[in-house]
Amino acid sequence: MGFSMRRIWWPRCLRRYVLEHVSGSSLHLRRTLTPAPLPRGEGFESAREGLRRQERGFSLIELVVALAVFAALAAAAYGGLSSVAQTRGALAEKQDRLAAIVRAVSTFERDLRQAVSRPVRGNSRGEAVPALIGGADRIELTRLGFANPRAEPRSHLERVVYAADARTLQRGRYAVLDRAPDSTPAVSVLLGNVDALRLRYLGGDGVWRNAWPPSEMPDDAPPGVGIVDLLPRAVEFRIDTADTGELRRVVELPSVISATAPPGQGNSPAPHGGRGASR
Repeated sequence: MGFSMRRIWWPRCLRRYVLEHVSGSSLHLRRTLTPAPLPRGEGFESAREGLRRQERGFSLIELVVALAVFAALAAAAYGGLSSVAQTRGALAEKQDRLAAIVRAVSTFERDLRQAVSRPVRGNSRGEAVPALIGGADRIELTRLGFANPRAEPRSHLERVVYAADARTLQRGRYAVLDRAPDSTPAVSVLLGNVDALRLRYLGGDGVWRNAWPPSEMPDDAPPGVGIVDLLPRAVEFRIDTADTGELRRVVELPSVISATAPPGQGNSPAPHGGRGASR
């Protein structure tokens, strides 16, 4: 204790308690908090050196090595992520291209399957244009299925044309069937990057031709059908593309029914199991 026990009167029991407990605890506490002196000599020097090493930071070489390792890992991670992004972009581009090809081919096949024997008028002399007229790289036909959701007073038939131009497959449609001589179709691009479009036509005699209609009326033509009403049995089209190669389809067309069928018989079965359509 920091004061003298003699200057203050204490009861004997309390004085004994203070001397035995309080003074002893203070002495023990002072001994505990006092650090033990380090031993001098070789052991002392090694311990002090160890403390100095623990307090020291990274050296410049260690820092440079750590930065080099981190840069190498970052470069490897960036290369992997870049490769994944490029692969994903290429796959998305291929999928879009495949979807465009499927849409173009499906549209072409649908129009051919819906072909109907309905000649139109539109040349400079006002003569009838065949229901289906085509060459080796172009085809024009009349098709069914022209949607009319608003119930407008118009025909459900449509005149369409297919051709390859400027490395694209184009589909044109006329506003009316019997058009003026200088009418032009509204053209839409179905497919890009197209090198060529090639067409062939199978007649009723089993002969493939590069143009339709034939120059002479076939012997097996249905009675009452003119050459302008005649449809081929099938049409083969080939689309040459630079990325996917050649796309080939053979589409069977419906059988011919005369465009001069009496009223009320437009939906009657056509010869050879085909289907007919009213004008």
